[in-house]
Amino acid sequence: MELTKKSRLQALATRARLAALEGVWRAKSGHPGGSLSALDILTYLYQEVLRIDPAKPDWEKRDRFVLSKGHAAPGLYAALAVRGYFPLSDLATLRHPDSHLQGHPNMHYTPGVDMSTGSLGQGISAAVGMALAAKIGGDDWKVYTLLGDGEIEEGQVWEAAMFAAAKKLDNLVAIVDNNNLQIDGTIVEVNSPYPIGEKFTAFGWHVIEIDGHCYDQLEQAFAEASTIAGQPTVIVAKTVKGKGVSFMENNVNWHGSAPNDEQYAQGVAELTSTLNELEG
Repeated sequence: MELTKKSRLQALATRARLAALEGVWRAKSGHPGGSLSALDILTYLYQEVLRIDPAKPDWEKRDRFVLSKGHAAPGLYAALAVRGYFPLSDLATLRHPDSHLQGHPNMHYTPGVDMSTGSLGQGISAAVGMALAAKIGGDDWKVYTLLGDGEIEEGQVWEAAMFAAAKKLDNLVAIVDNNNLQIDGTIVEVNSPYPIGEKFTAFGWHVIEIDGHCYDQLEQAFAEASTIAGQPTVIVAKTVKGKGVSFMENNVNWHGSAPNDEQYAQGVAELTSTLNELEG
């Protein structure tokens, strides 16, 4: 049957989740929770928002994307593969010594990666620099960056936020993957950044708050962001860590742990069932 746009995107995100899960399982290491929580956002970005050409990863007029929470690399790689930058089967080589898909994104080895990231807090600063460069150069490409809600406990994030507003970088859109969990527990237990939206408002940003798994809301949010002039935009997206795999959902233990064979089989079965339902 012919899929609706929403079902097509959900199916692509599910295929990406399957690939990301396989990569972490085969590597016996990695970060599945935050990859799975972000994959609806990443899928929508790469399929519907970003001005890009997978056949020309270094195209000068492309929009840029920075994965500020670089440990969610399996999710980014899966989204890139689904978009056509390299085969989805490459995810099986995640973190292998000879693979171009390492534990954190590397712009020198992976097609489609615009910035090497990993040290939390630094990605948004790079994104701000890119957006400023576009303004100075008179270019019309935009910059998007995805942050973790635990990551925004970093002071460097707020220095970058202050600078972006001061320079009126309306070509910059940040997305916060607000899954409420980080490596040591809930973000409230560790060092609460709430209220996230109000903080960005105070720093001079236009704020949009959504359900990060709802494609209608994602569509509306990015459309709204494209109309904002004179200030950067942040989309605070409420998500579920480990989305799509029942035993991983909202479970902090899956921040940086790989599934064993039995757990992997269960995850594959659940995601495959979801995919079959979507594709009929």
